[in-house]
Amino acid sequence: MTIYNLGSINIDKVLRVPHFPAPGETLAALGYAEGLGGKGANQSVAAARAGAATVHLGAVGSNGGAMLRLLEADGIDLSHVARLDLATGMALIMVDGTGENSIVILHGANTAVPEHAVAEALAGAGPGDTLVLQNETNGQLPAAVAAREKGMRVVYSAAPFDAEAVAPLLPHVSVLLLNEVEAAQLSAATGKAVTELGVPHVVVTRGAAGAVLHDAAARTGTACPSPRVEPVDTTGAGDTFAGYLAASLDQGLGWDAALRRALAAAALSVTRPGASASIPAAEEVAQFLRRAG
Repeated sequence: MTIYNLGSINIDKVLRVPHFPAPGETLAALGYAEGLGGKGANQSVAAARAGAATVHLGAVGSNGGAMLRLLEADGIDLSHVARLDLATGMALIMVDGTGENSIVILHGANTAVPEHAVAEALAGAGPGDTLVLQNETNGQLPAAVAAREKGMRVVYSAAPFDAEAVAPLLPHVSVLLLNEVEAAQLSAATGKAVTELGVPHVVVTRGAAGAVLHDAAARTGTACPSPRVEPVDTTGAGDTFAGYLAASLDQGLGWDAALRRALAAAALSVTRPGASASIPAAEEVAQFLRRAG
């Protein structure tokens, strides 16, 4: 079983601030860090640290070498990542004293991923494999169509939210991941509740409150609580959840166990700073779950 992730690769530049600046206000930062980010890269790292064989599909510019080395350190297959004459994606992140974040993104090479390279990568995939998608690259729709034709599971994080990008993908998605704000935006855009979208499984995350799984076939909505932790930095928590959930389903866990594991991983991630740097390894999550009972 393999996870193929068509996803962004960013250079994250993080400033810790006492509070988010008001219009016209200048603040002195309390600290600075730089590292690997992008929803796609974060989810690939999470899936790999959860123990899944992970292939990343995407693109970087000439300044992306350090980010690729960080991905390689987690054993992620980068043979289908294109090197382009564009800037590598970038995220400028502010984190305040409560651990909340504010982010501005430069897409760069992420929105110029060669679609033929994605098609070539998926040529070797088949039933039992998983395609993971987000909204930070081009080419999601043809990739989702190709994956479903091969019988793959398609896990789609509809973020950053864009109703025009989301709607065409829905018929090809197996698992749709939304936070509460995105779920409300999608319902407003489509005029349908998340249970009426025709997607077999919709997971709505609720931050510290956990997540709700909507199973279309069973016509059920099941709440799963999140472990309680003291947050330090919430950057990348949703990506940690998505990567761990995709990996857990890929590894054959049932929905209850997969959700519990993904929520535990996300909870651990917010107790440490950074995006991909905060993502826990599988054994850390297992120990955390054992302590939680």
